[in-house]
Amino acid sequence: MEHQLIIYNTLTRRKELFKPLHEPHVGMYVCGPTVYGDPHLGHARPAITFDLLFRYLKHLGYKVRYVRNITDVGHLEHDADDGEDKIAKKARLEQLEPMEVAQYYINRYHKAMELLNVLPPSIEPHASGHIIEQIQLVKDILEHGYAYVSEGSVYFDVAKYNQDHHYGKLSGRNLDDVLNTTRELDGQEEKHNPADFALWKKAQPEHIMRWPSPWSDGFPGWHCECTAMGKKYLGAHFDIHGGGMDLVFPHHECEIAQSVASQGDDMVHYWMHNNMLTINGQKMGKSLGNFITLNEFFTGEHKMLTQAYTPMTIRFFILQAHYRSTVDFSNEALQAAEKGLARLTDAISGLKKIKPAATSTVDVKQLRAKCYEAMNDDLNSPILIAHLFDGTKMINNILAGNDTITADDLQELTDIFHLFCFDILGLQQEAASGAGREEAFGKVVDMLLEERAKAKANKDWATSDKIRNELTALGFEIKDGKDGASWKLNK
Repeated sequence: MEHQLIIYNTLTRRKELFKPLHEPHVGMYVCGPTVYGDPHLGHARPAITFDLLFRYLKHLGYKVRYVRNITDVGHLEHDADDGEDKIAKKARLEQLEPMEVAQYYINRYHKAMELLNVLPPSIEPHASGHIIEQIQLVKDILEHGYAYVSEGSVYFDVAKYNQDHHYGKLSGRNLDDVLNTTRELDGQEEKHNPADFALWKKAQPEHIMRWPSPWSDGFPGWHCECTAMGKKYLGAHFDIHGGGMDLVFPHHECEIAQSVASQGDDMVHYWMHNNMLTINGQKMGKSLGNFITLNEFFTGEHKMLTQAYTPMTIRFFILQAHYRSTVDFSNEALQAAEKGLARLTDAISGLKKIKPAATSTVDVKQLRAKCYEAMNDDLNSPILIAHLFDGTKMINNILAGNDTITADDLQELTDIFHLFCFDILGLQQEAASGAGREEAFGKVVDMLLEERAKAKANKDWATSDKIRNELTALGFEIKDGKDGASWKLNK
């Protein structure tokens, strides 16, 4: 490949040159949503992070099979091995079929992703559709001696596995650390060790969602689905496994243990994790009263919001930080993102108004090189955006008559902005604040400015000033430049 991508591998804790196992094919698995509630800001970050990676890998010429799962059954909160499935609980309370609840929230999630311009994955498998594969995974682990049956449930034998392999290599923990932090839960008497996790749980009589298995009527443990579905669709060894930092332990740690216990080695070459979102310095959570759904951001209907924010503002806000950095939400931060996005979209609109000159006084090719350099350095989107802002200064200086650009360089500058803003960052110009109104009024304003230019040419200053003053009163900002007038609609 012409461009060499460097990514941070959570497993090795260092940046590494990305080399696919079967170039040009790339297998990528990302932990998708658990669908028992409306999508929120925490869903947006991993979706946008790995959408950025998906887009860039495809741009580099790789053929990417992107698998993003849907957890629609059997989800037990992190390392808990008892408790009612949240989808089943909602179904019971609302007198619905569990799959009705799951489908409702899957539809909501898909709509939110569409608004955020997140590309759909190549395959979106559901946990409920892969029970057979998960049962087979449990059988394989039992056959290799790293699990045991207890009262109809099957548990992974962490201590035995740790004797032969390293349980904790992804998170940097050792077994003593795990034992010291394991919570006391109902059903612990079934286990050999408090750190053991469920591969299959026998369903209690009141549990709605259950399937037959060699051990009991029950349901798979949370960690099984990704290991089983990753292997089914990407093979025994694939390139990238991603998700949020909160999944490193126990979920992804358990996935590594399951894959090694079932087939003898790890399935995944590169582990990638996005960092967390906080709200005013606090972790987002319903109990703290700072839980904001994406729809609430889009409508502004939440007590913590001072206004509504467009989906592209949310996307741009997330991309302004490196994916491995913490992002702290505040109205001020989102408002700053909104203004920054408007600067970019105004610059892109301004490209159409530039008249080429015989010579260039700007270095366009250097801008493209810098943009690629940022993306190749572990998807450094904030540095990429900083370079694009340098490009906006270039455009504004040309419009103001301070610089000139040839037709070839203008086409190159246009290509750079369209490639990195739209194709790679996944921004949509029409979704930015005010863009819809600009499009609606654009032709009318351009026509009025043409009439104003004719009036100025005829030295009809009264008509020229009248058009400018009336447009200004309506909220339009008019700028006279060397190549004519330009405009934008202020909020």
